[in-house]
Amino acid sequence: MRKIVLMMSVSLDGFIEGPEREIDWHMVDDELHSHFNEQLRAMGGFLSGRVTHELMAGFWPTADADPSAAGPMAEFAGIWRDMPKTVYSRTLPEGRAEWNTTVVREVVVEEVMALKAQPGGDLALGGADLAAAFLERGLVDEYRVYVHPVLIGRGKPLFPAADSRTALELTGTRAFGNGVVLLRYVRP
Repeated sequence: MRKIVLMMSVSLDGFIEGPEREIDWHMVDDELHSHFNEQLRAMGGFLSGRVTHELMAGFWPTADADPSAAGPMAEFAGIWRDMPKTVYSRTLPEGRAEWNTTVVREVVVEEVMALKAQPGGDLALGGADLAAAFLERGLVDEYRVYVHPVLIGRGKPLFPAADSRTALELTGTRAFGNGVVLLRYVRP
């Protein structure tokens, strides 16, 4: 069965974006971007919320057409376009959308389990609000948290406050040359 893998970049103080939704503090160089490409190319699909999807759709469909975009960045444009995407949104039109995207209204455990049971690679989960909905329903199997060496002070936290505790098992770490550290955890 496929796994739901939460992949997110976070500041050392736990935020995925600043108070004005800024992510300019992300330290994505060629080494890290190549790693992302390697990890995401093996996935069977992307799961995201509307905000994350619109952010991605506003740039990646034609990013490789820009002559200044080369290497890992241009490569990711093709990965993003070709990858099946499921977008959870109450406002986007339901059904099929551009760029191999299916829009669904809400996170329904039985539907997610059916998606996990399909053949193919694991499913990459992105976006804090959607991640919170998956976490609330116990649907996240693996965490790949990329900690960037910066304190941004405030913004949107990766994990919302919760009334429960979830034990995790560390399965790996990796330090990148730019100071970003990957922490990989699974639910035991």
